[in-house]
Amino acid sequence: MSLRLSGGRRLQSPPGSMARPTSSRVRLAVMNLLAAEVPGCAWLDLCSGSGVMACEALQRGARRVVAIEQDRRIAAVARANLEAVAPGLGSWELHCREVGRWLASSTAANRPANQDFDLIYADPPYAAGLYEPIAAGVAAGGWLKPGGTLIWECASDAVPGTPAGWRLRDQRRYGGTSLVLLQQA
Repeated sequence: MSLRLSGGRRLQSPPGSMARPTSSRVRLAVMNLLAAEVPGCAWLDLCSGSGVMACEALQRGARRVVAIEQDRRIAAVARANLEAVAPGLGSWELHCREVGRWLASSTAANRPANQDFDLIYADPPYAAGLYEPIAAGVAAGGWLKPGGTLIWECASDAVPGTPAGWRLRDQRRYGGTSLVLLQQA
């Protein structure tokens, strides 16, 4: 599968069916929905896969991007994509770690100031049951700035319910993929 950023730059795609890169239609929809919020933001990309969403965020003016991907082979593709896109853009980090462990690795109280995020994008394997644990980990760790948004990419036929402590900001359907935008209540 060939990946292209909205600006036309080609990116690497993980081999085989190890990852499901976000479609260009959904990427464009996300960037349009968040157009006013992305420039200057801190963006956290959970279950990053190829890193295409992190690359889109950088290309759209994110100040800082952190990508989390547990599979080393896929993380290597994400690293190559971020290195190709990042020169002259915001700063970025990539961590090869399981998402729940990474979220639990620190709390707002024990990490440096300004290490929380304006926008958190979560695109786990659709059937893995990770949506509520991710929301719980984000809330428990204080990863989201006040007024920030957690965005879930999920299957349209299995949209998770709004977890306790969160409120639905918006929900959109794009064929077999849906986006759920949440804010802490």
